Amino acid sequence: MKNRSERRPRVLYLAFYFPPSRASGVYRARATANHLVEKGWDVTVCAAPLDFLHDRIGSVDEELSKTVDPRIRVERPSLNQYAWQHDLREYSWLRRSFPLVAKRVHEFSQTKLFPERYSSWARASVSRALKLHTKKRFDVVVATGNPFASFGAAWLFHKLTGVPYVMDYRDSWTLDLFHDAPAFPEEHIAWAWEKRMLDKASAAVFVNEALRGWHAERYPEVADRMMVVPNGWDADVLPEVVEKVVEAAPDEPEETGEERPAPLKFAYLGTLTVKQPVEEMAEAFKIARRHPDLADAELQIHGHLGFFKESPGALKARLGLDDGPRPDDVEDTGLRYCGPVSKTEVGKVYEEADVLVFLAGGGKYVTSGKIFEYMAFGHPIVSVHQPGIAAEDVLEGYPLWFNADSLDVEELAASMVAAGKAARDLTPDQRAVARRHADTYTREATLIPFEQRLREIVSRPAAD
Repeated sequence: MKNRSERRPRVLYLAFYFPPSRASGVYRARATANHLVEKGWDVTVCAAPLDFLHDRIGSVDEELSKTVDPRIRVERPSLNQYAWQHDLREYSWLRRSFPLVAKRVHEFSQTKLFPERYSSWARASVSRALKLHTKKRFDVVVATGNPFASFGAAWLFHKLTGVPYVMDYRDSWTLDLFHDAPAFPEEHIAWAWEKRMLDKASAAVFVNEALRGWHAERYPEVADRMMVVPNGWDADVLPEVVEKVVEAAPDEPEETGEERPAPLKFAYLGTLTVKQPVEEMAEAFKIARRHPDLADAELQIHGHLGFFKESPGALKARLGLDDGPRPDDVEDTGLRYCGPVSKTEVGKVYEEADVLVFLAGGGKYVTSGKIFEYMAFGHPIVSVHQPGIAAEDVLEGYPLWFNADSLDVEELAASMVAAGKAARDLTPDQRAVARRHADTYTREATLIPFEQRLREIVSRPAAD
């Protein structure tokens, strides 16, 4: 029989949001699984059940599934969907017959066992993983959150088997990123669970230094096992960048004899949410269009409006958009909602843009995975977010970054005008310099240290 050193190391990857999910964290999960397979790992993923993605949240991108390496084995353990069921016909026998009993059982599981509605999936994942482990043992478990029940599953699997595990914080569980404050009161069981899980973890991974530092301060006894693995951009689904500069449109020349330049295209690409300063972005662009350099400019919004079926209406209202024709007496704000874009088609959106608008919610602990793609295309980037967020550490050194360092709409408008001028004057050499900054953030580059850490963990003696 081959020993561990002679066979491919085997990883159990607990990633609830995995293709075809289009949740914001799915790209990190997809890239991590693909990277590990490419580096010689045997990868098994436990992900969300498909009926939950399709029927409950309606949040899928089928094209993204085609970018998952076929060597990856994907398991989809069950999820008790009590919290999402609103149709009596879907209720279990217990809930139909004894609704109060069913409610108390559900509340007990949330308040006394594990404080997250995905905990049933975590238990099902452990059960499925144990069966797979008896046939061919796993060497390490990687759990990515959210949901954070995946961390609980990794902890339980370790308790039952001794297999080491790594916690990948794509997001923060106990820190509210939008208010820079604890997400739970001090007596909440989430704190005890987080400490319990971190104590036994072989490593804990964070997307930026700010988040690592916050957790290291709260859990100093495990700070030496914490590391930063930033997000990055996915070269396998972004085509070669077309060197593009703004060309003159074939309009009739003005009286001066000079050709009128084509209207500038500003673009935001990503899922729009209620946590982002969308009103400030819309108002600032409205003001910026009054400048001659941005006359007739458009701000094209590409992507989904929220993560849930009921989200689009509220977001359109906040943007000042509606589905009907605009009356003649209503000012054209230049905002255009262009609809969802598959991950495999985003390159075209970036190529056709002149300026990219980086819209982000939250405070100093927020990076946002989208910024890495933005930089990869070498366009001017306008920041629309709170000053001091962690994404600024990534953008520092990017030569085409325009940051008002404020959410004041007049200042934002001024930065949009400046970015538009830069787009007009942009040269291929300037784009090349900008892209060199982005090359340090390919997924390949950011995941190399993580894969090396996993190999170190697997190579340790079992008693370590």
